Order: sequence, then C-alpha cells, then structure tokens
Amino acid sequence: MIKLDRKVEGVSSAELKLELSIDQRIRSRLRVTLSDGQDAGLDLPRGVILRGGEILSNADGLLVEVVAAAEGLSVVRSADPLLKSRICYHLGNRHVPLEINADYVSYQHDHVLDDMVIGLGGEVSFEKLPFEPEAGAYGGHSHSHSHSHSHEHSHNHDGNHSHGHHHSH
Repeated sequence: MIKLDRKVEGVSSAELKLELSIDQRIRSRLRVTLSDGQDAGLDLPRGVILRGGEILSNADGLLVEVVAAAEGLSVVRSADPLLKSRICYHLGNRHVPLEINADYVSYQHDHVLDDMVIGLGGEVSFEKLPFEPEAGAYGGHSHSHSHSHSHEHSHNHDGNHSHGHHHSH
C-alpha cells in the first residue's frame, strides 16, 4: 500500500488528489483512497493538520495534492466588524475550531452554537464549503497531541534530573 509520510515544499500541484474533511486532515494516521482509486495510508507526525493545496509524498516520490472537502458548515457573514469580533470571541471561548477570513466566520455545523450566534445578533447560514480553521484550533484538543507534549516535557525533565550530576564533574 502507498504510504504517504511526508509533506513536500515547493511543488504547486500534483496529478493525484486526495480529498479529505477537516476531521480526516487532523489525523496523522488514516487509510485513504486517492483520486485514481488506489488505497493509501497517511503516516504523518502527530499534530500535523493538512491544508488544502499541500502536497504529500512517499519514499518513491509520488505526489498527491490535499483537497479540503466541502462539508456542512455554519457560516456567519456580517458587515459589522464589532459584531463579527464578538461572535468570534464567544465561539473561541467554547474552544470551537473556527475559520476566520475576510468574508465570513465558519465552524462545523452545530445548532447550539448557531442559536448563540443568533442571540448575539448574528445571522447564520448552512453552507457546504471547505473548512480551513485557524492554525491553533486543534492544539489543545487532539488528545494524542496534548499527551505527547506533556510526555516529552516530563521526559526531558526526568532526563535532566538523572543526568544533572554529570555537569558537576
């Protein structure tokens, strides 16, 4: 099976495509099907979030372009920058991954959040769009990520302690 285990810089497109939802693009290990029907597996470093347009490769130099799949999103459009800021603040307070761009704010469709936005005076529409959330959106959430982090720190910590005596020599 094809194992895509690296991102390639400096390549702008590839013939093979791989369309993934955001939930798939935040997973470092995943079985996928390429645009030509071939099975492949993602095997990327933990904590990597794939973005539409990025190019993945394998040991053989195969190139595959990541496509952000359109998915059901709640979309908030507002010409009022203050209202838009308040909506982002309240959504961010709930640790919801958000895409914030010049035209709109979007998040994975959720009735409870929609009601909150409407309560703040915003308007919500349901649209099928690719979802590219803010970079830090998943940092604290993916458990594997936060655990590996605290893990690394504790290891360095213990490491420093047990080897701390070598410095005095």
